Amino acid sequence: MADRRTLTEGLKATPPPIDTGKERDFVYAGKESSAGGTVTLSRTPISTRVRADFALALKRASLERQLKAIEPNTLQDILEEAIEPWLKANGYLS
Repeated sequence: MADRRTLTEGLKATPPPIDTGKERDFVYAGKESSAGGTVTLSRTPISTRVRADFALALKRASLERQLKAIEPNTLQDILEEAIEPWLKANGYLS
């Protein structure tokens, strides 16, 4: 069994070096842009109200897609995918 040490001794110990390449691959897995770099997504919370039937249908779609492992399956991802074409079509996104 390993010798026990105090908490302060454990905190003073030098951690092993971190492989930043492996760290980056794990964090950004599958999120590369067409330019070859990684995509930085920042999300801002917004609050809005939608019709009750929309909310129920959206929640049902999300849960059914999660059970079937179909992407997108989160409320956030479904909403982003639905809103993006409208923003592009009206010139708000390039």
